[in-house]
Amino acid sequence: MKKEKSIFVCSECGYQSVKLLGRCPNCGKWNTFIEEFFSPSLSLSGEKETINPQRLNEIKFEEIPRIKTEIGEFDRVVGGGIVGKSYILVAGEP
Repeated sequence: MKKEKSIFVCSECGYQSVKLLGRCPNCGKWNTFIEEFFSPSLSLSGEKETINPQRLNEIKFEEIPRIKTEIGEFDRVVGGGIVGKSYILVAGEP
């Protein structure tokens, strides 16, 4: 049997938190949180989630076009180039 988990829900606005809060960050009301329990096998809506595992050879992969930067090591690290409409955070020592 799986252990039940608890979540705290604001009785005024429905805001949900994993820990008990004194003041709701959404509506600003004080002492409105109520602890509710749920089973991890159920979704928050109460319906059972179905998980359909797939074999690796059944999964279809799409080749995403990449923009080459002509910096060989950088292109290698980011998987062959930059994916369009994506962000890459580059950091290091000056």
